[in-house]
Amino acid sequence: MGVYDLGIIGGGPAGYTAALRAKKCGLSVVLFEENKLGGVCLNRGCIPTKTILHSAELFSDLSRAADLGVVVENAKVDFPAIMAHKDAVVEKLRKNLELSVKNAKIDVVNAHANLKDRNHIEADGETYDCAKIIVATGSSPRELPNIKFDHRFILSSDDVLSLTELPKSILIIGSGAIGLEWARIFSALGTEVEIVEVGKNLLPIADIEVSKRVERLFKAKKIKFYTETSVDKIAAGEVTLSNGEILCPEKVLMSVGRVPATREKIEGVEYLGDVSGGIQLAHCAIKQALRSIEGISFDETLVPSVIYGTPEIAWVGAREQDLEPGTFEKSILLISALGKSHCDNCTDGFIKILSKDGLIIGAHIVSKEASSLIHQVLIAIQNKIPAEKLKEVCFAHPTYSEGIFECL
Repeated sequence: MGVYDLGIIGGGPAGYTAALRAKKCGLSVVLFEENKLGGVCLNRGCIPTKTILHSAELFSDLSRAADLGVVVENAKVDFPAIMAHKDAVVEKLRKNLELSVKNAKIDVVNAHANLKDRNHIEADGETYDCAKIIVATGSSPRELPNIKFDHRFILSSDDVLSLTELPKSILIIGSGAIGLEWARIFSALGTEVEIVEVGKNLLPIADIEVSKRVERLFKAKKIKFYTETSVDKIAAGEVTLSNGEILCPEKVLMSVGRVPATREKIEGVEYLGDVSGGIQLAHCAIKQALRSIEGISFDETLVPSVIYGTPEIAWVGAREQDLEPGTFEKSILLISALGKSHCDNCTDGFIKILSKDGLIIGAHIVSKEASSLIHQVLIAIQNKIPAEKLKEVCFAHPTYSEGIFECL
């Protein structure tokens, strides 16, 4: 029987972060991972998707390069090469992670682990005695009651990463982060894209003005979408919508959220990341692990959200539709007001800041570099830095960051 200070089931962001930090604190650690270290984020989520998205955005940029005085002739998409590049990036990062875990002298068990009780884990016929146990087993793509993945025509976000050919058309069910990023990928690569969303607007989790801007951007890219619409059934390659329309896409991508890994929760065991049932974002899982091992606190109401592509979309804090009218102040700056946006030929978008009693309570950004800009505002929100103090900061010109000053 192996005896450890800490046993961790799941080698994703929460699991490997907890393992590495615990080892630094002098604890003995055993990490169980039946598949590959890195979890969904590295192997089937954030990293591969953003790698493919970058290739798609590069191809899209090349199609407009002549407007900027750069002539690129006969640019074309080599989809198998894009997917091979994605695999190479994932493999490189995974090997780096595996090396970090090995160098930290963390015992890794590559087998399915069964949680027996708050102090015992069973794997490969052996029982491990652990003073503390963390379960970080992640989540899996969600199905709908009337629509199940067949992994050929009806695809999950896992399946789409294994495509060998670019489909001529695709229907995406759901317009959350996964759905929108894949819509951007396929559209940029030349696939005809349609989206079905049951909510009143695309990206219903975002601030209403962000959702409306996304719809405007997608219309400009000729991405067709149906809001306040659901899928009644899929049969014989036909998709019947609740509005009566029948669509015949080459593929269907169902991106309607993720389901936490099914495990009966045991008192005394800590559950981190997606399996905890909370926010399903890798950076939230990492912060949960740091809090668990090192006591570094963080505010789970201030976890930033980012959707990648051109332009990026990012937000944190309060949404306008959740606030009572007359109780807050709002300021919006169009990105086209910034010189840098014209230099970069990326003028679409805005910075929106919500404040109350002189303190920022929410920020919503559609812009190039939004994934970086949002953190400047987040630092101010979390540390209760008055908006007036931010105005004293000297922002470099020309940058997108100065848009925050201009908005304030």
